[in-house]
Amino acid sequence: MIDRRSMLVGAAALAAMPASLHAALPVPAGNRLGFDIRRKGTSLGTHVLTFEPSGDGLTVNIAVQLVFKVLGVTLYRYRHRAVERWLGDRVVAFDSQTDDNGTAHEVSVRREGNALLVKGSKGMRFAAPADAMPATHWNRRELDGPWINAQDGSILRPRVAPQGMATIPTANGGSLQARHFALTGDVRLDMFYGDQLGWAGLSFEKGGSLIRYERQV
Repeated sequence: MIDRRSMLVGAAALAAMPASLHAALPVPAGNRLGFDIRRKGTSLGTHVLTFEPSGDGLTVNIAVQLVFKVLGVTLYRYRHRAVERWLGDRVVAFDSQTDDNGTAHEVSVRREGNALLVKGSKGMRFAAPADAMPATHWNRRELDGPWINAQDGSILRPRVAPQGMATIPTANGGSLQARHFALTGDVRLDMFYGDQLGWAGLSFEKGGSLIRYERQV
């Protein structure tokens, strides 16, 4: 028979679990993760994440700035800002604002119990699948389930195929070893993760050109 004291001790142990789980999240050294975005060797912009651990919680601030110019004329401009909040090993909130070349998008995600409730640019508020995560890429665990599109809130279900190890360039002209995952279906991306570095890069084709995220190291 379990007495009341045992139940209270057990509850206290469960309450303490998120801190240890939070410690297992791939938060980078220096609490910063930055990438140069390049096309044909030319810089288009940056994608920067800053991490703010606090007790059992973690706040991730995301800023993406991208400008594509030809002969000094701006043909495309993209700006994305987001805040992602974790408690232990679970996402509890996500908010983003995006300016996609003049088209505005917003996403709001809140956890209620075991459900993530999403309100995005493409429709009414809805409950995301239980294993869904915002597509912010820094946590390799997102490859295990559906994505919540960080720009418009839609649900994406990419097919993920491990490709083994790869050597990828870094922003300072160096290189690093990372695990390569090819994504197809709803999303066509090549994602790269290092065991210690976490998110190491990504690449995709746009208009016949390769766009590459090169990690700032």
